[in-house]
Amino acid sequence: MSAGVRQLIAQQASLRPDALYAMDGEGRQQLSFGALAGRSRQVAALLMAQGTMPGDTVSLVMPNGLATLQWLLGAMQGGWCVNPVNLLSQPEQMRYVLEHSDCKLVIVSPDWEERVRALLKGTAGCIRLLVSAPDIYHWPPAEAEPPAPLPEALALLMYTSGTTGQPKGVMLTQANLAANAAAISTEHALLPADRVLAVLPLYHINAFAVTMLAPLAHGGSLAMPSKFSAARFWEQASHSGCTWLNVVPTMISYLLEGAAPTPDQTRGLRFCRSASAALPPEHLRAFEARFGLGIIETMGLTETVAPSFSNPLDPQLRKLGAVGRASGCEARVVDAALAELPDGQTGEIAIRGPNVMHGYYKNPEATAAAFTPDGWLRTGDLGHRDPDGFFFVTGRIKELIIKGGENIAPREIDEALLKHPAVLDAAAVGIPDRHYGQEIMACVVLRPGHSADEAALHSFCLAQLGRYKTPKLFRLVSDLPRGPSGKVQRLKLAELYAPAPG
Repeated sequence: MSAGVRQLIAQQASLRPDALYAMDGEGRQQLSFGALAGRSRQVAALLMAQGTMPGDTVSLVMPNGLATLQWLLGAMQGGWCVNPVNLLSQPEQMRYVLEHSDCKLVIVSPDWEERVRALLKGTAGCIRLLVSAPDIYHWPPAEAEPPAPLPEALALLMYTSGTTGQPKGVMLTQANLAANAAAISTEHALLPADRVLAVLPLYHINAFAVTMLAPLAHGGSLAMPSKFSAARFWEQASHSGCTWLNVVPTMISYLLEGAAPTPDQTRGLRFCRSASAALPPEHLRAFEARFGLGIIETMGLTETVAPSFSNPLDPQLRKLGAVGRASGCEARVVDAALAELPDGQTGEIAIRGPNVMHGYYKNPEATAAAFTPDGWLRTGDLGHRDPDGFFFVTGRIKELIIKGGENIAPREIDEALLKHPAVLDAAAVGIPDRHYGQEIMACVVLRPGHSADEAALHSFCLAQLGRYKTPKLFRLVSDLPRGPSGKVQRLKLAELYAPAPG
């Protein structure tokens, strides 16, 4: 097994230097494995010229593009730790990530330069800024290459929302990334002839691991449009010669409402892979019936470099409603005392393997809480395993809202609403949504003598949280149900106030 990103790149550059690794959505820009290896050395030289050294963290605030891809891979193969910043973050959250990550350099696309410069004012330490277009960059010559990073060296620092509302930096090593790239390739029987349509943003762990790194393990390739377009999706897949798709359930719901592809546009496709959030069974059935293309449902966490469970490639062997069997790791179900439970009994799903994170950056308390004493990662997901080894997730211990594959901490919504002068108490909860998997509902208790309607609360949240995290639905209630400890019972809120299905 490859020890890290440099070995993944070097292996393909040695075996197939002229073979295509990546292309843009139109096929105008292309990058071979040999060119990627050379470009990666140039990236390392440029990063050192910017005053950074291997071991430093470099943040990227950039949309998808071949230059973005090369910055990420080149930095990691040289021994830097990359921190791709979620472009959906609110300004204060982005500022927190840039400062908390201790990054020495932020590589930013031109359209983000002004905003990032404003965010960096007043931050601790000296953070330099380098502007790069996401698709085109002039790379300098490389005279020497840094020593290869060790397998245990940090390669990726990716921030994920938690139940506290403050994002946590997940530390993933070179070995973590290489192990999962190999596991994905093996699980889906991917070969050099396979090409994936890469429409998910690279700041998302799914895209980072599945569409960027996995092809380096099996010698395949990727086609990367600048963004997802339901109207052009099938045309892009066909035009670029893709053999498989990697999407999230939100995209599937939009594709189901769009125009059907022609038989020629789907002829070369082997399967579609869905991850990052639960896919409603009715959407899976409708997708397969309409498009004649099987879906492999998978599940994972940022803490496990994305996939840790997968249904089989053969649709006859899968189980509808299951997240699949453990993939590239071990998994079990434990009770509250962390003892393993027998098949069929519900408990917390735990994972152990080479893909599991090193820990949370500068957060030893959260790291300790995330692991059992014998080294199993606690996922926070409730579920059970059947006698065939398939895992079924039935709920979440953590109270994250998963909207379109993005984690949103309900407490962040609560705290924003509590800033409104008329709000006495508030609690957000995820409710089913046909497009996003989950949407946000906020239950609000008003202060006596004050008034605020749904429109006013919606406008207030837009200003505080931005469009993506603003609740779709508001319920004005007299009180919030609480448990014996005083904690709001969010699941009960969903039962009481969520709209009826359909």
